[in-house]
Amino acid sequence: MSELPPYRTHHCGALRRADVGRRVRLSGWVHRRRDHGGLLFIDLRDHFGITQLVATAGSPALQVMERLRPESVVRVTGEVVARPADTANPDLATGEIEVRVEEVDVLSEAAELPLPVATEAEYPEDIRLKYRFLDLRRQRLHENIMLRAQVIASIRRRMIEAGFTEFQTPILTASSPEGARDFLVPSRLHPGRFYALPQAPQMFKQLLMIAGFDRYFQIAPCFRDEDARADRSPGEFYQLDFEMSFVTQEDVFAAIEPVLAGTFREFAGFRRPRPWDVTPPPFPRIPYAEALLKYGTDKPDLRNPLLIADVTSAFRGGAFGLFARMIDQGAVVRAIPAPGAGAGPRSFLDQMNEWARTEGFPGLAWIAWKAGEASGPVARNLEPERTAALAAQLALGPDDAVFLACDVPRRAARLAGLARTRVGEALGLVEREAFRFCWIVDFPMYERNEETGAIEFSHNPFSMPQGGLEALKTQDPLDILAYQYDIVCNGVELSSGAIRNHRPDIMYAAFAIAGYSREEVDRRFPGLITALKYGAPPHGGSAPGIDRIVMLLADEPNLREVVAFPMNQRAEDLMMGAPSEVTARQLEELHIRVVPPKT
Repeated sequence: MSELPPYRTHHCGALRRADVGRRVRLSGWVHRRRDHGGLLFIDLRDHFGITQLVATAGSPALQVMERLRPESVVRVTGEVVARPADTANPDLATGEIEVRVEEVDVLSEAAELPLPVATEAEYPEDIRLKYRFLDLRRQRLHENIMLRAQVIASIRRRMIEAGFTEFQTPILTASSPEGARDFLVPSRLHPGRFYALPQAPQMFKQLLMIAGFDRYFQIAPCFRDEDARADRSPGEFYQLDFEMSFVTQEDVFAAIEPVLAGTFREFAGFRRPRPWDVTPPPFPRIPYAEALLKYGTDKPDLRNPLLIADVTSAFRGGAFGLFARMIDQGAVVRAIPAPGAGAGPRSFLDQMNEWARTEGFPGLAWIAWKAGEASGPVARNLEPERTAALAAQLALGPDDAVFLACDVPRRAARLAGLARTRVGEALGLVEREAFRFCWIVDFPMYERNEETGAIEFSHNPFSMPQGGLEALKTQDPLDILAYQYDIVCNGVELSSGAIRNHRPDIMYAAFAIAGYSREEVDRRFPGLITALKYGAPPHGGSAPGIDRIVMLLADEPNLREVVAFPMNQRAEDLMMGAPSEVTARQLEELHIRVVPPKT
């Protein structure tokens, strides 16, 4: 046996018909067993694939293999033989051969499994996360994590080819107001003071531009103490963080679009019978206000061809009294066309109204046309000429329908956006095999807090306002737009970005509108504001989310399916037992004590 390596001559996805007759050694996990009475088959699995093992009656190996539990780790030695033609497995790379086992050594025996590995059957999430090391052995999840690694490698290569240099920024830093709660780290050497884990490398990457490095990128970890969602991990996530000097907004777009489009094209065929189509650069640019009007959201899914329209004028002062009265009180009416729905069952129209109520809205009105005749409660009460004008404005066909959302602008946009998605799906209008990108641009610089009435930053406080200092001095803050932008793919926001505010006078003025004094800016952002006073280039960047990119490419509904060791919805690591209690001695060293929450 000494002529063979100690653990393997080949991995479990390597052997082919050309290897028949060779004596080999394999190591791996017992994936499946099939006992045919005196003839035992085992699928042996490792990272690379599966090889079928066979032990026959009278073989010393049979007695050992009969006792093996699934997921035990074994080393086998034997001869590669060809499978009979009628038992070959065309779905397996090694499906034309099997290894007749002569010797088997149990390297590590597995206990009884808390969840099966050899099946993709659904299993409770708490079990999957507690035994994540087993969950990761399952084929789909294993492939997802490998996809993630390959996507990151592809992005890194493309960024370097585009002239970017990879830098690492600090993990222990100062707290900053970036829109989410910080994770705080107490300082042992400085009692009563805390570090913060970075919500993003925002200020550090700006400082790198001010330091003269020109083009930076990093596959950066970010930490935010916020609640989990399907497209947002609690605790931590990774992003492609990048920044560029001496650039306009269009320069940033031109730099990152080939990276994203190229990466998506490279992996568009992952686990698909054929590759999906990818939007070619340049990606569409949609102003924020237009996105809210036409799509009802600033994260539009462009695979859905339906466009929302403002039809307030068709109802203002009209005979449909409910809408007319609401419009007089500040409401608007948004219309969502439903091609062909007029000729379908009325139940679909009524179900949409009931669905809107389950979403927390008063309802969703509708008008349906059948052979050109309008019907429904709205049509019966609205003047015929207004109904006809509505159909003409929306270019509706003789058998189409339209849904109508009437509410204050923000709520009307939200309902219309949700309804657009639901109608597009229900009518089969959504393009299925495509990744559709767009930029959302011209975000408002400020917004009014609905509870306090205060003017606040609406997006990134370090962005350059459109119009610069003059706009800050002369315009209504709520009318000021910023050089801020989001990139969206299939209705998923991949990142936010901006052209940065590189002038301290504009920075002070911008923060003053949001209620920050000059002294507070100096205190909260000492590194950045000081650096801006020593010559800063115009610069900008963005940070597409790695987790969300992989989630889209893997066609998974939840980020936890593309993260190796995620937390649960309550930000708990069930496998490692985090967060955990610490000892009194540790707390004493950090000069802190725990104050239990009030019950």
